[in-house]
Amino acid sequence: MTHTWQITTVDDAARARIAAARLAAAHGVSTVERTRLVTALSAQLRQCLVKGGCWRLTLRTTVPPTAGRAGRLTVTVDAGANGAGPNGAENRPSWQASVGVPEPCHDNDAGAPRVPRDRTAFAYALLSADDDTSRVLDQLTEQERLVAFHREELHQTNQGVLALHAELDAAGRVQRELFGAERKARTEAESARRRLTFLADASAALTASLNHEEILNRLPRLLVPDYARSVDVWLFADDTKARGHAAHRAAAVAAARTGRPQYAADRPSGLPGVDDQPPSALNPEQPLLCIPLPSRHTPLGVVTLTPPRERWSADDAVMLVELARRAGIAIDHAQRFEHNRDIAETLQRALLTDLPTTPELSLAARYLPATHGLNIGGDWYDAFRQPDGGLVAVVGDVTGHGLHAAVMMSQLRTALRAYAVDGGTPGRLLTRLHVFLHHLQPDLYATAVIARFHPDETTVTWAAAGHPPPVLRTPDGDVRVLDARPGAMLGIPLHQEIQDHTAQLPPGSTLALYTDGLVERRALGIDPGIRRLAEALSGERAADLHHDLEGAADRILDPMLRDSQRDDDVCLLLCHVGGSAKPRIPEQTSA
Repeated sequence: MTHTWQITTVDDAARARIAAARLAAAHGVSTVERTRLVTALSAQLRQCLVKGGCWRLTLRTTVPPTAGRAGRLTVTVDAGANGAGPNGAENRPSWQASVGVPEPCHDNDAGAPRVPRDRTAFAYALLSADDDTSRVLDQLTEQERLVAFHREELHQTNQGVLALHAELDAAGRVQRELFGAERKARTEAESARRRLTFLADASAALTASLNHEEILNRLPRLLVPDYARSVDVWLFADDTKARGHAAHRAAAVAAARTGRPQYAADRPSGLPGVDDQPPSALNPEQPLLCIPLPSRHTPLGVVTLTPPRERWSADDAVMLVELARRAGIAIDHAQRFEHNRDIAETLQRALLTDLPTTPELSLAARYLPATHGLNIGGDWYDAFRQPDGGLVAVVGDVTGHGLHAAVMMSQLRTALRAYAVDGGTPGRLLTRLHVFLHHLQPDLYATAVIARFHPDETTVTWAAAGHPPPVLRTPDGDVRVLDARPGAMLGIPLHQEIQDHTAQLPPGSTLALYTDGLVERRALGIDPGIRRLAEALSGERAADLHHDLEGAADRILDPMLRDSQRDDDVCLLLCHVGGSAKPRIPEQTSA
């Protein structure tokens, strides 16, 4: 559908503008599009009026043949009907615009939109044509308010985002500080764990030995190179030996005199519990840390350290002082042990007396101290004659180890010899020893077995108190255990009369007396060991027992000790009847 207007005057332009606005409204064009179209048309018509002449306005509405699709409203302004504008230009469109129409028009299908010719009505129609502009301005104002509202919201949001960023930044700084503190705490904890582990391992290594020389040699190996570049140990009791520097540093002398750690350097150390001293005159550039080696009463010596790659921290100094304290205690214990061991060994050697010799009886003895601890225990053997011509052989074991056990063993040995002068059977002698030990040391116990041989008798009389039974080998090689019921241990708070037992002893027989260290094993008990001893004794030839009782003692002892951990003393006494070989003096055998 097409509508055409001739534009020559301002009224024509105004009517054409009103018609275009009404036609666009009739076709349902939106207010914004309609206002944009009318505003552009007004500007074009203004130019046409300025140019003058006759112009033609055409409104063309097109409806597509397919239903459901929008049409278009096209506005064209070109030259007048004579085909030329005011300057004789060719008849061609000078301006054109179009908008989409969402719905067809039903009011003005025949003819152009009605525009009043009356001046008053025309004025009202012209004024009402600006309603679209007013509505657009109202919408624009509303949009401006919405924009201002959203701008304020955006500003508040930005402020919140900025505040959130500030909080996040502060939280990040706090988190970084916490991470740093955690890393520092973890590093310090790892360093503390490393120091404690080192201190525990070093303490175990120092206390594992009871040789003070070995402890002194281990100390530098433990400290170098992690905690010291060099270690110099000055032991007061060993000052005559060359250990480290011949001249002692002034700081070491101060540590020995005061009993406090000393630090000698060109600047203060700041180490806890450590006194500062001037630099050493022997080497002023080298810092020194001198720590006393304490004991129960007075320091044993001073250990002087030079720092590793870095100077010691406060925690390192505390750990080193504690290690020196433990090293001093270990050295003190080792020296006390060595002193007691020397006394006990001297006493033990003094008790290993010559065994008696008779034409009718040969004796061979072996004693092996334990390989752990003081190495001196309460095991002992002895053999001596009685006034009536009999010979008493005894093997005993005092509970415990060390000097106290050796002293008690000596007292029992002496008491037994004294009681035997008055005569008496083995059972009677053990009964008197039981009473003696109970009154002498109520908290100390012992076991013993006594065998009495007499040249006029073909039997052996024996008695045992809590001791492993004797093993007897007859001349034909038969071996049996004399397992008659023994008495209780010596010294227990119990009244007892220990009984005597006898066994036939034809010439060529061998009787073995021993302590539990020879036959007892923790995992197996004592019975398997007694059977092994019986087998070893049975395996000896009669001629070897008669002519080489000492060698037989070694041959019996060696296989018995192959599986032994030697945590207890071992004592063996062989008594062979009918031999004439003179036994040699037994010697203490080391492990």
